[in-house]
Amino acid sequence: MSVLRKTLPAVVLAATTVLGAGGGARAIAPEADVAHHGHVTLWKGRIGVLLESGNHGPSPLPGATVRLTFSAPPAPGQELPAACLWGGDRVVLCGTGPLRASGAVRELALELRTAGEPEELTVEVDTAWNGGASDRNPKNNEHEVLVLATGDPYVF
Repeated sequence: MSVLRKTLPAVVLAATTVLGAGGGARAIAPEADVAHHGHVTLWKGRIGVLLESGNHGPSPLPGATVRLTFSAPPAPGQELPAACLWGGDRVVLCGTGPLRASGAVRELALELRTAGEPEELTVEVDTAWNGGASDRNPKNNEHEVLVLATGDPYVF
């Protein structure tokens, strides 16, 4: 009986933490593993990005937002694909749309002119928003790519 008395308060505390003191259930964040992969090219003042975003699960996501940050500024006044918007003079934010758990990847192609003809630039790729899910493996959605103006694809 003494084991039950010692264990019972811990069980009540755990139930109170999950359900809340008022007895109402609180939402628990889903777990997902957003991943971004692709390649970047730079040639004659043009940046090309092919980006694939996916979710290794276990929970599906209604969408995520990927952030692309360029070390050299793109030329101002350029139009972006419908799923993207400017987040600053060197930042582009793009929505992925729904990401099923272990489902197909979403592909995005982006081509921008630079404000000059840099010999190299760095592109940082990361998830700006993932629907509030927890992600135990953020390394597959955070990349920094050094791109030389050779026209060659630099893979991430």
